[in-house]
Amino acid sequence: MAQTRAAVSHTALRPGREAGLYLANSVREKLGDRTPDVLIVFASPEYDYSELLEAIRENCKSPILLGCSSAGEFSGCSTGNASASIMAISSDEILFNARVGTGLRTNRASAISQILPVFTADDHTGYPYRSALVLTDALAGYADELIHEITVETRGTYQLFGGGAADDAKFHQTHVFFGTRAFADAVVVLEILSKKPVGLGVRHGWQPSGETLRVTEAQGNRLISLNATPAGDIFAQHAERIGQTFNRDDPLPFFLHNVIGIDTGDGYKLRVPLSLNADGSVSCAAEVPAGATVRIMTSSVDSACEAARLASQAAIDGLHGEKHAGSLIFDCAATRLRLGQDFGDELKAVAATLGSENFAGCNTYGQIARTEGQFSGFHNCTAIVFAFPQ
Repeated sequence: MAQTRAAVSHTALRPGREAGLYLANSVREKLGDRTPDVLIVFASPEYDYSELLEAIRENCKSPILLGCSSAGEFSGCSTGNASASIMAISSDEILFNARVGTGLRTNRASAISQILPVFTADDHTGYPYRSALVLTDALAGYADELIHEITVETRGTYQLFGGGAADDAKFHQTHVFFGTRAFADAVVVLEILSKKPVGLGVRHGWQPSGETLRVTEAQGNRLISLNATPAGDIFAQHAERIGQTFNRDDPLPFFLHNVIGIDTGDGYKLRVPLSLNADGSVSCAAEVPAGATVRIMTSSVDSACEAARLASQAAIDGLHGEKHAGSLIFDCAATRLRLGQDFGDELKAVAATLGSENFAGCNTYGQIARTEGQFSGFHNCTAIVFAFPQ
């Protein structure tokens, strides 16, 4: 009987070859006599990527191997830092196709032209459900533009999901994987064409806690002023108003619990502040456009778990009654930093809602989602759940 099977695993073994062997053998054993069509790998920068990927490829011979560096990895409720996770998928009813685009920072148009041949749905009319996993070097920037241009080039016919590669919150260099190579300043895309419905859920669980503000000056990801007042002063005033401490020499602990929400008219797109600059401006994890209306947002462990639950439920609902084979999960590096050990509670909420621990994923620098009827674009602090049908 035609079906899709997914297998997941997670390890903190060292060195990279030993970890790769463990991951490959684990998913091979779970898939039995089925050869995986695709392997998706997430790994901490603590690993030698080539060593890890070559060991996986040698021992789990799949035609497609891709993934990205990350800031926390998990499969099911097994989670850790400085670790690696994997999902292997074998399917009679899903087609996979992958490409990488390089030089994203210096020539976005060229990088996009390199990945566009991955979108082959017009040649496969028997596979009506179109999706694509997009993993990009978030530090190269242009993530929102990348999603927009892919959407335009594909006439909006694909659900997009994924995230920005991370590097254990070092913010030095991030990589995407294609085959046994790791690329900085690049984007990798996995086309997913399915005969059966697939599910995608997107939720963030943050609520406004501050007054409405106007972005009066911004340059890229640097938020200069709000209501014509230096952004750092606005955060300091907000901290005083809610009775929290804002340490200008170490603002990140405050920022992780008080992020920027851009009012889109049907919700808030989140941006995580990362650092306070000498001129009073605040550097964020992604662009905050000048002229935007924003609020300072707040969250809790309970609301993060509830967001993950709702995203998981939306993904299951998207299967339209088909059985769940496995899921890919992306959440923010900032969420993991904020929740600490309580991040495991979020994964438990996912498992309970999916009715399965057969999921894998990582913590990223921003999350990607484009789907009808849900919040779309490039996000921070947002749970993304993509469900494969059996």
